[in-house]
This record gives sequence, C-alpha cells and structure tokens, in this order.
Amino acid sequence: MTPGPEAIAAEILRLTAARGPDKSICPSEVARALAPEEDAWRRLMGAVRAAAIRLARDGRIEVLRKGRPVDPAAEIRGVIRLRIATSAEG
Repeated sequence: MTPGPEAIAAEILRLTAARGPDKSICPSEVARALAPEEDAWRRLMGAVRAAAIRLARDGRIEVLRKGRPVDPAAEIRGVIRLRIATSAEG
C-alpha cells in the first residue's frame, strides 16, 4: 500500500523535527521509512519531493540545495536536503 500525501508530509515533519534545526535529512530517508521493502522506497521519491515542496511553501520546512535554502516557488532540480524551519520548531 502506497502512503498518501498526508502520511508523507507527517513523516517529513517527524524526521526533520527529530534531526533539529541545525541538521538536515535526505528525502530518501523519508521514502525508506515509509517503504522499507527493498527498492520500494524509490517509487516514493517523486511524492516525497512534492510533499517537501508543499511543506516548504507553507513555511514548515526548508528545502536546501548545496546547504542553502531555495525558494520553493522556483523549480527545484538536483540533489536536495530538508530541514525543519526555524519558526516551525518545537
């Protein structure tokens, strides 16, 4: 069973909050937590990225590229990391 957008967003928030505002997570960590079966997590990567962008637009997380926050309204390509937004903490 594939997790829905709400479950993916909840896992992103859980993992980024657990890591703290000074550290980030890889989107694949979210996918692997939700689909631990061998290689099943790969099918979730697009949905994880989409959920991360929605959360970033809502100001709940930051999407990072090369260690710097990127504008979630812009097209985001390449390798990204996610961290809890400072204002969303605690």
